[in-house]
Amino acid sequence: MKPVLIIRTGRAPDPIRARHGDFPHWFRLGAQLSVARLRVIDVAAGETLPAPEEVAGALITGSAAMVTERAPWSERTAGWIRDAMDVELPLFGVCYGHQLMAHALGGRVDYLPGGREIGTLPIQVSQDARHDPVASALPSSFRAHTTHEQSVLEVPRGVAVLASSARDPHHLLRYGRNAMSVQFHPEFNADVMRAYIHRKRMDMHREGFDPHHTFRQVAPTPIARRLLRHFARHHGIAVSQ
Repeated sequence: MKPVLIIRTGRAPDPIRARHGDFPHWFRLGAQLSVARLRVIDVAAGETLPAPEEVAGALITGSAAMVTERAPWSERTAGWIRDAMDVELPLFGVCYGHQLMAHALGGRVDYLPGGREIGTLPIQVSQDARHDPVASALPSSFRAHTTHEQSVLEVPRGVAVLASSARDPHHLLRYGRNAMSVQFHPEFNADVMRAYIHRKRMDMHREGFDPHHTFRQVAPTPIARRLLRHFARHHGIAVSQ
């Protein structure tokens, strides 16, 4: 049986990782992936990805890096994403992974106008999501955890925009039959979101945001979390398959 990849583009900060675990663990739980079938490739550390034909699907994590830095490992991963799209491999990108997919396929990534987006925020679902095989299960609005400074400012040609926030119009994208990406974090739980806000509190103060208010607004996001599981089940890569 072909493995399912978690493409690791970074690591959670040390204090968060020590208490809550790290990206691969959160993605495995959120998507309900089998440990026996899972393979983690740390592209940021220089590990080499297998050919797309050799895997059943891939989830691409977030990162503290910036897509606009065009790091060699990131650009190599962008090339792999293009190859994966050619063979219609199931792909699901989150935050950095979302931005990297858009960048790889012809979109434009840069800093979000108005500064970072962080906290548990309402996400609005577009009409195009009604007919999407995965996003059609979403209600018209739901809450999701967010933390990012860069965003997809222009989507690639032919990509469907399925959801947005008040400040970021491109929170959920559909690329062809088997690939999706999200700017929000379906793999986060509320404790992880609070930990990120606590870590970013000084930056938030400096940028004119109120971290205490943002911290108080954190709430569970079961619908956002369910999206990751729905994707994995739809493509037959969840442990229950």
